[in-house]
Amino acid sequence: MDKSDYQRLAHFRHRLRRFLRNSELLCQANGATALQYQLLLQIRGASARDWATVGELAEHLQSKHHSVVALIDRCENMGLVERRPGREDRRQVEVHLLPAGEELLARIAVLHQEEAQLLREEFNLPGWDMAD
Repeated sequence: MDKSDYQRLAHFRHRLRRFLRNSELLCQANGATALQYQLLLQIRGASARDWATVGELAEHLQSKHHSVVALIDRCENMGLVERRPGREDRRQVEVHLLPAGEELLARIAVLHQEEAQLLREEFNLPGWDMAD
């Protein structure tokens, strides 16, 4: 690796951290933690379905099963999500957004669009293609 590779990686990490920090602040200003927002986002957007299993959420959040269960508990207590028995496999649990969760997710997701657009534009600049 040469200096430009390290510079590109450092810049990427800086922009990623800036996006995540802005996300944390947006979530906080709207009464949620960044993890709660991530959970709602993964339920709504990670598949063609409008629900997810606990195992899928653990994978998408890159977290341990028991940690995701605790996060779901907190979101359920806030009235954002609900658990339902699996339709095809009763051993699985489906996690669904409730109207309050849909509303919170939509409100926060809209606020992320400007920063997400900046990232898209920046990472389409020359030098990000590893073949360069």
